[in-house]
Amino acid sequence: MTDTAPRTDSWTVAGRTFNSRLIVGTGKYRDYAQNAAAAEASGAEIVTVAVRRVNLTDPNQPVLTDFIDPKKYTYLPNTAGCFTGEDAVRTLRLAREAGGWTLVKLEVLSDQRTLFPDMEETLRSLKLLTAEGFEVMVYCTDDPVYARKLEDAGAVAIMPLGAPIGSGLGVQNPINIRLIVEQSKVPVLVDAGVGTASDAAIAMELGCDGVLMNTAIAEARDPILMASAMKHAVIAGRESYLAGRMKKRLYADPSSPLAGLI
Repeated sequence: MTDTAPRTDSWTVAGRTFNSRLIVGTGKYRDYAQNAAAAEASGAEIVTVAVRRVNLTDPNQPVLTDFIDPKKYTYLPNTAGCFTGEDAVRTLRLAREAGGWTLVKLEVLSDQRTLFPDMEETLRSLKLLTAEGFEVMVYCTDDPVYARKLEDAGAVAIMPLGAPIGSGLGVQNPINIRLIVEQSKVPVLVDAGVGTASDAAIAMELGCDGVLMNTAIAEARDPILMASAMKHAVIAGRESYLAGRMKKRLYADPSSPLAGLI
């Protein structure tokens, strides 16, 4: 008899436990109302916030917290737009002062064209932030060697890119992502490059603990519907990983046995 009971499959980062494995962003939407509706449709429990680009404090402008309740969602401040370790550390200090947030996402970028992470600066600023008591989830290249260095330096989650930020190209190097998953003792989440639901499912089938995305939802023709699609894709990919896929074969193997045919 098949067990049809709902599966409880939570994950934990820095002592915080979540049921949704999808993290969504708060940029590029038409307005905060659309952003809030997409977050609701996605089922996400964590929203990442670009501290330098999103209004959190100016009462004369729409304020994100009026639309996305920080009591309902875990806010994950990030350092989008930072190109030096000093800028990243300063930005997250401001976030901590503004909202008391200590669970943060670190990204230190190398150039405007590719938005690839500068791994030397990322590692340096990670060490500074960890020493100040921050719990740091780190955006990084899909390099297993650097991923190990980040974990050794105190990262609470490793977040390798699937493809360049905002590109929608999907997971370009599944082998490296899988290697990072296999070696890591902290959660691994694909961050950047997801374009459609199948990309999210692939990331989860590789064994990732979650997926973070923004542009794939915000720039869809129907962001609310895409948010729902991403919710189901992450669930499907996770269940497929847990179920264990069939072995690949060079030749056909009939679904029904050939013995005993009339």
